[in-house]
Parts: sequence; structure tokens; C-alpha cells
Amino acid sequence: MDKRILVPVDGGTTSMNGLEKAIRLSRASGAKLRILHMVDGIAFSRDHSMFTATADKFRESGRKSIKEVMARVRKQQVQADSRMVENLTGRAADTIVKEANKWRADAIMMGTHGRRGFNRLVLGSDAELVVRTASVPVLLVQPSRKIQRGRKKK
Repeated sequence: MDKRILVPVDGGTTSMNGLEKAIRLSRASGAKLRILHMVDGIAFSRDHSMFTATADKFRESGRKSIKEVMARVRKQQVQADSRMVENLTGRAADTIVKEANKWRADAIMMGTHGRRGFNRLVLGSDAELVVRTASVPVLLVQPSRKIQRGRKKK
């Protein structure tokens, strides 16, 4: 059984879905979780306008997000720690794999948006890149049924 599971989170619904599944797995197996939050340009533009965005505000948002996630994890009484890293220029997938290697994770569990077709082609898939480049198993958690029902069928 996996003893060290890296869980990348960004505060969004999809990553929180992955976190919930990781918490369940941790409770069942006794695995330790490492919650990873990246301060990156995508979150930067989502949380702040171009007029109010500063690197310090970006870091502050990251600390707030980690604090909220760790409070959620502690309520579930699982063993976990957290790490916040900055990645302002590269792909999130590269940072996730690097952190998994550095921490010697046994697995990575992350939510995936489940993009298809043109959106996947244009936006790419960090989850797919993690799967292709990680040296450990990667568990991808699909969006919840509630989220999927809100999507148009293709």
C-alpha cells in the first residue's frame, strides 16, 4: 500500500475532489499525505486583476488556500503536511513531478478536469503530462457526477 501520497491542490472544485479521495485513501491505509499548492500565473490571474496582482498578494492567496485545505484535512484526522512552491514560468506538471521525486512519494493523487476535444488540445492536460512523466503511480480523480451533469454532452 502507498505510504506517501502527494496531493496537488489549487482550491478549485476539481482538485478538492481529488483531495477528498486522497483523504479517504489515507484513512483506509494510514498513508501520509503531502498537500502541494503551487503559486503560479494561472491562479494569479484568476484571483487578482492585472491592476491589483502582485507577487506578495499571490503568495498570500497561496498561504490562505493551504491553511483552509489543511484545516479540512485535520478534521479528518489523517497524517498530512503541506508545501507551497512557486512556479511562475513552467508547467504545473513539471513542478508536481519534481516535488513527488524530492519527497519520495509512493503515488500522486490529483483531480482532473476531464477535458476533451478542442479544449484539451488548446489547454493541454497537466494531469496527462504528470501520468506520462512521473516515476510513481498517478491516481486521477474524475470530476464528481454533480460537476459532470453540468457539462454539455459532446
